Amino acid sequence: MTLDIQMAESGESAAVTIEKDLRRAIIELELLPGSRLSEQEIATRLGVSRQPVREALIRLANSRLIEIRPHRGTVVARISAQEMTEALFVRQSLEVAVVARAAQSFDPWQRKRIANLLVKQEEASSRLDHAAFREHDEAFHIAVATGAGVGMAWRAIADMKTHMDRVCNLTLQREADMQRRVREHQAIMEAIDAHDVQRAQTAMAEHLGSILDDLPDLENQHSSMFM
Repeated sequence: MTLDIQMAESGESAAVTIEKDLRRAIIELELLPGSRLSEQEIATRLGVSRQPVREALIRLANSRLIEIRPHRGTVVARISAQEMTEALFVRQSLEVAVVARAAQSFDPWQRKRIANLLVKQEEASSRLDHAAFREHDEAFHIAVATGAGVGMAWRAIADMKTHMDRVCNLTLQREADMQRRVREHQAIMEAIDAHDVQRAQTAMAEHLGSILDDLPDLENQHSSMFM
């Protein structure tokens, strides 16, 4: 794992920057569930005191991405299928409402941006660039909420959805998996363009809900990652 702290350029505190980098590494499965984290090792590697590292770890613990065990050490939390399912319920409820709004009225500039994002997603899938694909995937959902005039809805989803993200990343290992995601995004936008509220809601619900279909197989294939 590489942590690159540049507070002078980012303007962020060391704790915030460390938290972001660790969060990304956990979500992208660079730090696997069950991996041990040493406060002292991270601080030494970064050349910072232990205080900002401790603050970052506490924030990650509050998000339930890590477990701080007194006298036993800190580890990356294993994936909870229950928490993921609950997070999906909340996210689905919000994003289905968002696309209903989007189908009624949508910002033309954001629509052009989404067209570009879908092209970038296809390109990323063809070269198996998982990091770029996930970046464009998230940007798509942010742009839908922004284009519908309810960008705040995404901010409500952002922290909670981390419990879905690690599972989502397990489902995006093959080009076919990523292409399926692109087609689902295209179906959502076709419904929005047609001002078809019901079709947009169904397309979004199916897009987000498809992860549940994969969950049993993922738990069997990666049993060490799950609780």
